[in-house]
Parts: sequence; structure tokens; C-alpha cells
Amino acid sequence: MSDPLVDPAATPDELAFEGALRPTTLADFVGQPKVKGQLAVLLQAARLQDRAPDHILLAGPPGLGKTTLATIIGNETGRPIRYSSGPAIQHAGDLAAVLSALVPGEVLFIDEIHRMSRSAEEMLYLAMEDFRIDIMVGKGAGAASIPLELAPFTLVGATTRSGMLPAPLRDRFGFTAHLEFYETDDLELVLRRSSRLMELGIEPAALAELAGRSRGTPRIANRLLRRVRDWLLVHAGSSDLEGVRAALELYDVDEAGLDRIDRAVLHAIAHRFSGGPVGLSTLAAAVGEEADTIESVVEPFLVREGLIGRTPRGRIATPSGMRHVRADSQDATLDGV
Repeated sequence: MSDPLVDPAATPDELAFEGALRPTTLADFVGQPKVKGQLAVLLQAARLQDRAPDHILLAGPPGLGKTTLATIIGNETGRPIRYSSGPAIQHAGDLAAVLSALVPGEVLFIDEIHRMSRSAEEMLYLAMEDFRIDIMVGKGAGAASIPLELAPFTLVGATTRSGMLPAPLRDRFGFTAHLEFYETDDLELVLRRSSRLMELGIEPAALAELAGRSRGTPRIANRLLRRVRDWLLVHAGSSDLEGVRAALELYDVDEAGLDRIDRAVLHAIAHRFSGGPVGLSTLAAAVGEEADTIESVVEPFLVREGLIGRTPRGRIATPSGMRHVRADSQDATLDGV
């Protein structure tokens, strides 16, 4: 039941598409003004002191620009950047191989850093603080620890679950940036830039409609823009407001930005569980989706919009959520008439 418009696991084609649209400097990066200002000061201070910037942790929901900001940090410092991810580092030896290959001043980006193995995390503590690691050689009574000096580097970690990071690792980051959902005005700027790069002429009112249905997330805004472009190409339609609405209706994105999974979760809480409360695992089984996807992708937006709430006993549908369900049910009835 996973929806490609909001699924955080992007396909290679989608990654290539998003990579072409990604800004390469802080000046071109749209939104997150507080984080941009903080990063600008941090990077400028490092340049003035001719040193590697402090380690940086980027925290926030998927699709808000953590990977883009990591790339920008590498560009702004003029240093090479190496990409890795927490799931790919499951042994201390994996991390040792990556760290020992770094050149002085290099930026190491680890996406989903909270998913690293515990042994790798413990090795990272010493690497971040003293730029060295201890490698065990031999076994049993003859085992010995050999220190290996590392080149000074900047670690940029990205996480959608900052609470899952061990405190010793979280405290070793010199700066933590908390990325927030985007306002509609900022998403319009993102879409305007993307449509210009795609050489796609869309009216301002249509861009505003797209921005309003993008769940406060630039990645989703760009994917919706790509779907609209496909619809306009196939149907030879007009890139005005009505054309965009027709495309979004086809892809099941309603006026509030809720897609199929969002509405399934909301309807399950409202109808199957009489408004809640209902536990996350029970809710996931009811809609046929992974609990992790609901918690990290669907739930933050529904909570932010005030459609569902979290309680000690589980998730509940708010009065606004119940009204949305009733309106959605009425629209479905009218469509079926």
C-alpha cells in the first residue's frame, strides 16, 4: 500500500531527478532561514580559522533537505564529501575502512546515522573527539589495541529519529540543526525554481495549489511537479489551475495534501476504532502498512495538521480529523452517484 509520492525510499530515477534540482549553495537553498543563518556563521568561522567545521547533526522528517544541506556544506567549505548511511555500517570494521580513507578536511555524510550498529557508534565517539580509532589485532591473550591516527574531518549526520541517538554520540556534535516543515510560500519558491529548471511553464495560481498539497515537504512538492508534468505531456493539457487539479486528482492527492495512505490511517482511526485511541502496531495492521512508515512519514503531517493526536493510550482522531473524514465520505458518495 506504499505510495511512491511520499515513500522515503526513493528509486534511482527519483534520486537522479531530485539531484538535478538540488541547490548547491546556501544562497540558493530555499526555506529553513534559521538553520541557514546558523550554518553560514559556523562555516564562515571555520574558514576564517582555517580549520574543519565542527561536526553537524541534521535532524528532521524525511524530505526536508538534510542530504542537500550536507552537499552544500561540502561545497561551501571547498572540501570533498563522502556519502554513507547507517544501515551500511553494521560493523566497526566497516566504519574503520571509511574513516581511514578520509583525506584532511573531508566531509563525511552518514544518512540515517541512528541506524548504525552499536559497535560502530562506540568507535565513532573517539574518532569524532580525538581523530583516532583503536583497532584490535589478534585474539585472546595475544590481542592488542593499535591506535590509528585519522585526518581531521567533519562528520555530518542526518537522522529522522534524533531521540534514538545515544546521548554520548549526540553530545559530540558541535551543532544540531532541527529542520522544520516548510510554509506554503517557501514551497512555492521551491516549485518555481524547479519548474524553471525543468523548462515547465506553470501559472502562479497552479504553483500555489501544488505547494498547498505538498505536506510542507520539498521532496514531495518536486515529485508532485513531476507527476503534473507527466499528466500535461500525456493529455496535452493546460498548465493552469484546472490542469494541475486534474493531475492531482488522478494521483489521489486531496485539497489538504492527504494522499491514499493518510486517508487510510485517518479513516481507520475514525471508523474502525471509533475515533481511537488505537496503538501504532494495531493501526499499521489495519491499514496494511509498516508501523515505521506510519510513524515517520504519515503521522508527523497528520499531527501537524491537527487531524490526529497522540495520547498515552494511542492515536486518536481530533475533531478536525473527524470533520475531514465526514467531508471525504460525502465526496466519495457524490462521486458514486
